[in-house]
Amino acid sequence: MTIAEAYAACREIARREAKNFYYSFRVLPQHKSDAMCAVYAFMRRADDIADDESMPIEQRRILMAEWVEQWRQARSGAPTQDPVFLALTDSQQRFHISNELLEELVQGTTMDLDPRPADAGQMQTFASFEELYRYCYLVASVVGLVCIRIFGYTDSRAEKLAEETGVAFQLTNILRDVKEDAERGRIYLPLDMLREYGMTVETVNALAAGAVISSANREMFSTLAARAEQYYQSAEKLLPLIDADSRAALWVLVAIYHRLLHRIAAARGDVFSRRISVPAGEKLWILARGGTMSFANRIRG
Repeated sequence: MTIAEAYAACREIARREAKNFYYSFRVLPQHKSDAMCAVYAFMRRADDIADDESMPIEQRRILMAEWVEQWRQARSGAPTQDPVFLALTDSQQRFHISNELLEELVQGTTMDLDPRPADAGQMQTFASFEELYRYCYLVASVVGLVCIRIFGYTDSRAEKLAEETGVAFQLTNILRDVKEDAERGRIYLPLDMLREYGMTVETVNALAAGAVISSANREMFSTLAARAEQYYQSAEKLLPLIDADSRAALWVLVAIYHRLLHRIAAARGDVFSRRISVPAGEKLWILARGGTMSFANRIRG
């Protein structure tokens, strides 16, 4: 398999699965877009293993460990025909992406395979926002740190801003997916924040099962949404620090996720009666603006 064929396979995975991410890939220069597709395909495979509920968790742990070992061997030069490993290794070398960053990304994915604490009713939970922040760092901020290496930057301030932008995105995902996560035995809302608003794990499970959302419940969701909003300010500061030919891609991604947070806020925390999303028409409008921005930035660059 050639590198070009490997990238093409990763692009097809991204086109089929990436949704919000793929919109941003399309306004990047080809070599950067290829690398983003490779990183996404790698993330997608890790997520698919971790989330495959047709297998017991222990079996998923074994499969994940085997897959990670295959990747480590491939990046060390062992022969492979896995298109994701081939493309990712090429992207790592081209954009100087460290093994440590990708290892952290896998660590974040495997957190969902950790044994669930018995004292939380077998639910996966986080005691505090600080614990949740660490989870967000591993599953989202690390992705941001990988992305800015592909985008290009010279100012070291970009790294902390990329970290906080990743947290903004993940908090948005958490708010959107509360119902689905609860049904899968995962509650990412910090327990100390739940207690502050008179809520428990049982409250969240009841809401997911169809209970009426109260004003206190809505206030808790609004508080977490406000915290996410604060982290989006880091995205605005990050934008001018990355290379001009990549700013449109970051702008598209931030615009879509930020719009999603606004829609969650407009629903006043009711993420249970329907799944909140950004309509395709709005995404296409954002993509069109991003395309115009990309063209202008490349001319100026």
